[in-house]
Amino acid sequence: MSGSRPGRVVIAHLFPDLLNLYGDHGNVETLVRRATWRGLATEVRRVNPGDANALRDVDVLFVGGGADRHQRLVADALVALSEPLRAAVADGAVLLAVCAGYQSLGHVYRSRLVGELRGPGLLDVETDVPADGERLVGGLVIELGADSPIMAAGDRASGAGAGANRLVGFENHAGRTRLGSTLQPLGRVVVGRGNDDGGRDEGAIALPGAGGIAGLRIGTYLHGPLLPRNPHLADFVLACGIARGMGVPLAPLPSPAEWTAHARFEADWRAINPGAKRRSRPGRVAGRLAVLAAALR
Repeated sequence: MSGSRPGRVVIAHLFPDLLNLYGDHGNVETLVRRATWRGLATEVRRVNPGDANALRDVDVLFVGGGADRHQRLVADALVALSEPLRAAVADGAVLLAVCAGYQSLGHVYRSRLVGELRGPGLLDVETDVPADGERLVGGLVIELGADSPIMAAGDRASGAGAGANRLVGFENHAGRTRLGSTLQPLGRVVVGRGNDDGGRDEGAIALPGAGGIAGLRIGTYLHGPLLPRNPHLADFVLACGIARGMGVPLAPLPSPAEWTAHARFEADWRAINPGAKRRSRPGRVAGRLAVLAAALR
């Protein structure tokens, strides 16, 4: 957070009316609640296409998921806002992008539905949608690296339990995303598909200072929404936004309900079948029925 606003967090929610698939507004609400519970004031700015002024002096930028048919509109809007977005991240603001936001913030997105779309390149990724590719749908569990600062944030601030080295969520995407050399995978897939059906990586992360850019940048296919079930990631995003880096730890905030939801989600999807991508067609049909049953629980 900039020095002129001690005790306050400013969150920019980009295109909330277009990009709010699977309750992604819950990610913003989670950041607000976890900041408020610690005595921090919050401001949420709803940023629509063309709202460049709303991106000044923000601490967290959030871009959610949306329908494939909205991809061109979103891509054009992000390109138009690319300079103020770059300025905000260069100044230390956190960028968190989910699914369509993740894809649209890269260099290029290609699909038969919308053609080839150029993005602002705030994330060093490219995404293609195979014409005959299977849509990747279901629970997603990823494992963080042993030295992950996200895991450390959970240990310090949110009373993390056994799930501190994992993130959980729901994926529903046709895109296959490839990372460039300036990004690291957010985690390794334990259950689900992730960035590419044939790979083991999910998401992308550039820590504060990586590539000479001050702000944390994260892209992921984890929906559901992402942050309510992953309090350690929510706290890491807040801490980096407030500190303009990774130097200011948050006050502890035990989160037993959040960790229970995290553990239950992981257990349910491990039980369904982590090897779904290798199943036969009848097996895939059974898996989709299991997806529906889990979603209705």
